[in-house]
Amino acid sequence: MRRRRLLAVVAAAATVASLGAATGGTPLALAGPAAAKPAAAKLVAASASAAVAVRPGVIPLKATPLSAPPTTAQCEAQLKIACYQPFQLRQAYGLPKLYAKGIDGAGQTIMIVDPFGSPTIGQDLATFDRSFHIPAPPSLKIIQPAGKVPPYQPTGTRINWAFETTLDVEYSHMVAPDANILLVETPISETEGTGGFPQIVKAEEFVIQHHLGDVISQSFGATEQSFATAQALLRLRTPYVQAAAAGITVLASTGDDGVANVHRFGNDFFLHPTINWPDSDPLVTAVGGTQLHLNAAGKRTDPDNVWNDTFNVNAQKIFEGNPGPNPLATGGGKSAIFLRPSYQAGVAGATGNRRGVPDISMSAACDGSVIIHVGFKGLPAGFTEVCGTSEAAPLFAGIVALADQAAGHPLGVINPALYVMLAHHNSGLVDVKEGNNTVSFSQGGKEHTITGFAAGPGYDLASGVGTIFAPDFVPALARTAG
Repeated sequence: MRRRRLLAVVAAAATVASLGAATGGTPLALAGPAAAKPAAAKLVAASASAAVAVRPGVIPLKATPLSAPPTTAQCEAQLKIACYQPFQLRQAYGLPKLYAKGIDGAGQTIMIVDPFGSPTIGQDLATFDRSFHIPAPPSLKIIQPAGKVPPYQPTGTRINWAFETTLDVEYSHMVAPDANILLVETPISETEGTGGFPQIVKAEEFVIQHHLGDVISQSFGATEQSFATAQALLRLRTPYVQAAAAGITVLASTGDDGVANVHRFGNDFFLHPTINWPDSDPLVTAVGGTQLHLNAAGKRTDPDNVWNDTFNVNAQKIFEGNPGPNPLATGGGKSAIFLRPSYQAGVAGATGNRRGVPDISMSAACDGSVIIHVGFKGLPAGFTEVCGTSEAAPLFAGIVALADQAAGHPLGVINPALYVMLAHHNSGLVDVKEGNNTVSFSQGGKEHTITGFAAGPGYDLASGVGTIFAPDFVPALARTAG
């Protein structure tokens, strides 16, 4: 079984009741942004029974990086999966039409939060930009407001976070090339059970209080049921309340295990559908994953579908190292913590009385992976392919930066606007009607299948309101959220 790529919650207590038992099986009465208040002023109580060890969400190719970026044809011939270069994604989402109008992120700042970061991100972004003819950002700044990051060592943990950081920076910049990038790095104690989320909370509170940017991209999460109690989770959400008040948009990826997320120790999957937090938070925009089908010019050969490579043997072999099945799909489903927010009232048929995720989806498939440049120690420098909703979140962060520019001000919490656009059948939203996030895996000597949610017309718990066509979506979001 593959290791969890997102957050694993490590409980200090020897025995912890399940979240359902802790809350009586009833979600907390949070009906929407107005009701989403911090559970306590203190970030994390000293006696809290859960601490969070952070793992990145990126899924890197298990192969040696190449000296030159591969083409789609080369990936299909050699790896038996598709891969796409930046210009293909730009064409697929219609971004050149916005650039021609001067909407390129100018004057905006995208804040990317990543534990550890990458020691070579500046050089890697410069190589990425030269190779794909993308102008350098006006600025790439790195800050460490939660404490100094330890010197880089090519351990598995540091390599994985360097992959994550590289993907986040390169692909948010690819979408909004004239936006500033602020990389917010956090240190993590590698002592089991002591590190991870408190540092992230501290760093995010700093950038929000100083309003250092307009949109925050996060590619990590923890299974809701992994927390000892609902209060243990709610104590960590103060940055999102502060961001909403400050008019800053917060995004989070929905995860890469479909509906089968992991227990607190990160070794076993739950045997019933679950979702992650913070993407389940009503103040956060949950970004799920789709699969693109593009030709060499970036034009669609088929409509987008929900990303699910769980049963794709070729993708499993080169990203998981075995033929599978292993969970390799977009997250989505219903929250065990939050009731349905008011902005989802129109999609109650799908969500019931719970907060549903995702809100929206972008490219994330492994069979349809994207190319990054890496240069950090631990593997040869070069171009390689990555996938997962860790791609989708920074892509959408770039889109939000474009919309902020079009509006002339930050848009803040955009979820209500997304559902208004859905109700009005806005042409900027592209319905995703095919696919699901059902996954299978072996555990305890048995093969398990956890039935997920299927896409269909309108909102669904596999793709949210759908995906985007940027020339229509960006101005519509600017108007509706503004």
